[in-house]
Amino acid sequence: MTTDNQTMPLLRMSGISKSFPGVRALECVNFEVGEAEIHAFLGENGAGKSTLLKILSGAQSQDSGRIFFDGSDTNFASPRAAQMAGIVTIYQEFTLAPDMTIAENVFIGREPGSRLFVSRRALEQQTQALMERIGLDRSPNALVRDLSVAEQQMVEIARAISMKSRLIVMDEPTSALSRTEVQKLFAIIRALKRDGISTIFVTHRLEEVFEICDRYTVLRDGRHVGAGSVSETSIDGIIRMMVGRELGLLVKRQSTYATPDIALAVEELSRRRKNTDASAIELHGVWFNVKKGEILGIAGLVGAGRTETARAIFGADKIDSGRIIVDGTEVQITSPRDAIDYGIGLVPEDRKQQALFLSLAIRTNLSIASHDLISSLGVFINADKEDQLVDEYKSLLNIRMSSPDQIIGNLSGGNQQKVVLARWLALRPKVLIVDEPTRGIDVGAKVEVHNLLFEMAASGIAIIVISSELPEILALSDRIVTMREGRITGEIAGADADQEKLMTLMTLTKDRAA
Repeated sequence: MTTDNQTMPLLRMSGISKSFPGVRALECVNFEVGEAEIHAFLGENGAGKSTLLKILSGAQSQDSGRIFFDGSDTNFASPRAAQMAGIVTIYQEFTLAPDMTIAENVFIGREPGSRLFVSRRALEQQTQALMERIGLDRSPNALVRDLSVAEQQMVEIARAISMKSRLIVMDEPTSALSRTEVQKLFAIIRALKRDGISTIFVTHRLEEVFEICDRYTVLRDGRHVGAGSVSETSIDGIIRMMVGRELGLLVKRQSTYATPDIALAVEELSRRRKNTDASAIELHGVWFNVKKGEILGIAGLVGAGRTETARAIFGADKIDSGRIIVDGTEVQITSPRDAIDYGIGLVPEDRKQQALFLSLAIRTNLSIASHDLISSLGVFINADKEDQLVDEYKSLLNIRMSSPDQIIGNLSGGNQQKVVLARWLALRPKVLIVDEPTRGIDVGAKVEVHNLLFEMAASGIAIIVISSELPEILALSDRIVTMREGRITGEIAGADADQEKLMTLMTLTKDRAA
């Protein structure tokens, strides 16, 4: 394989193999990236992408194979060594220090100033310039823990840009960004290319590949299965390489299972900003309902208050006023335990921080909300029932694991998300709120998750879907409500909606659409 400009590749990884206990992660993989090239690195979860990138970044060592970077035969003993050589990696899961400021995170270990003193003024000025470049409207002194998921992702990008790199690896950099923010990121990547900097771009949003990337490489089951010019392939062709079979893309629902019965209604839900969470999105009189068997989409740009609404309904955040009505009865929800007791489940946006116990086994993470179903006398866990539960959802969601006792922190991001979904699916709630249900999930698993949501709706469960991907909202929803700055701005039937109509409603400044 040669690059488009017919020069020696900036990066060449040859014959890379890697095994873990019980798992052959990579089998003689070859991978090349050219100078000033935007290269898509693709494959389903578990295909081996993360392992190869960790080897490239110095976080892991290969069992065999060689790495050539910028003409030198090398292996990086640590991430620091890779960075010094000019390779910076932005991982899918954040590596930020939550109790430090944006400026401190961006320049950690590289603070401007003398050997003895950090120049706070220079630190803030340089960070401010980077934030303006990527469109992050925050103070450099804001604490990272007070930022939204999308804003934290942008801090990671700012940190990578601040380093003088030859090659930047971006693992799902757009997964938490709005369309406007994605376009800003793409502008930055194109500018980096003009400056001679290459980018490895990992994404499950295949339309982005054709928008931004020059070439692609596909892995499947730890093996190299295809590479070439993006202009000479198609989405269907890439999907066939990724999954080894034909796979239908997302299309609008052709049928609905909604009944006239309202499962959940919220009325005039409001939450004011507290001194302890000055960056939180306020809610102002939020109203909507979802019927049994209906899939209701909630659409909005970053900062619209979608996640805050879900957390308020679930009792994770205390509301100041408003009513929550389940099956026609007003209920008081002051904690997630109350919500679960009333039949409400929540799949949160940030699985690692809010949903998973990363050091515990898969079985524990999956069954933790179902102890009433699998325990004897409400005290002792029935191991056989727990095994049956894990086996059922392992098969149903195609969760790739070596065993139920595998530590969940060692699973890929997509498989971790499937475990979170399985946890709530096992409870068969009256209402299931799914916040970014397919974030970090490959195209094959995305279709499986969507089909599961359809099946749950068909059984009478009310589903609320929050997604930053408008095609996903359009494909899933019977009805869609839109939000902006903590307010409902409109409602539209799924059959009547398209991206242009949704974007119009999402950017309205009045409280409600006419």
